[in-house]
Amino acid sequence: MKGLPTRLIALLLLAGTAALAGCNTMAGAGQDISRGGDKLTNSAEQHK
Repeated sequence: MKGLPTRLIALLLLAGTAALAGCNTMAGAGQDISRGGDKLTNSAEQHK
């Protein structure tokens, strides 16, 4: 039972790190998609 709390803490740290990395990745993807939409809008406005 002595190693269980250590393993639990390690597991929680890994899960937290993965969650933070996932959020950062999704935020970056959202920004890229937004920039692409902006470029499409500007292109459409220029070619009216």
